[in-house]
Parts: sequence; C-alpha cells; structure tokens
Amino acid sequence: MQTNQLTKEGFENLKKELDELVKTKRPYAVERLHKARSMGDLSENSEYTAAKEELAFVEGRILEIEEILKTVQVVENHNGSHSVEVGTSVVVETGGSQELFQIVGEFEADPMNKKLSHTSPIGQALLGKKVGDTVEVIVPAGKTKYKIIEIK
Repeated sequence: MQTNQLTKEGFENLKKELDELVKTKRPYAVERLHKARSMGDLSENSEYTAAKEELAFVEGRILEIEEILKTVQVVENHNGSHSVEVGTSVVVETGGSQELFQIVGEFEADPMNKKLSHTSPIGQALLGKKVGDTVEVIVPAGKTKYKIIEIK
C-alpha cells in the first residue's frame, strides 16, 4: 500500500476540512436536497439537480480525504536538516533572484504559494540535495537552474 506523505500542517488542514465537510457541509447539502425535493416535479427542478450535484461533490471529497488519511505518513520538519526533504523549506537562487520553496506532500501542494510537491519536477530535483548544490530542471518555460542557498 502506497503511503501519502504530508507535513504536520497539511495533515491538520485535511482533518479540519474533513470535519467541516462531515459536520457542516454534508448536513447542509442533505437539507438543501430535501427542500428541493419537496418543491414538486423533479424533472424540471433545477434546484433539485444542483442540490444533488452538491451532495455528490461533498460525498466524493469526504471519501477522497478518508482514503488519503488511511495511508498518511506525517513528516516532521527537521529544522537544521542538511539535505532537502519533505517538510523542509529551501532558499534557491535562479535567474539572479532568490526564492523560498517549501517541499510538501502531493496532496498539499500549492505552487502559487511556493509549496511544491515532492513529486513535482522541481521538488524531485531538489530532494536529497545539500546547500551549494545546483540542479537543472525542465519546466514548461524550458530548462531552469536552481542553486541551493539555504535549507530551513
């Protein structure tokens, strides 16, 4: 069985999302569906169709999170780590500027906020590397070099 690596923060966020889905969003969706069903002819009831779709989405997300949590491995951030691993933050130099990336599990990746999955091209290239190492990564914009400046 494959494990899903998550940082402690990512694990807590998934548990919070699951709790909100089960305690708030599911009951709301069920109530909405019940009210829509009582409006009459279901074949022409767009509210019924929308409520049914919302409930299906909520149920699907609940199942997805439960599956992730069954196989989760929480990875602690090892401050002072000498190499890049899941849970570490890394300062890299690329194109004359510095960027800070956090290497996270694939289910908590958020590239817009510089949270890179360890399975992404950049994340894979950085894993196991040390300060001073340079990696070359093929990204959609072409080849990019990253020099590791600091690991946090």
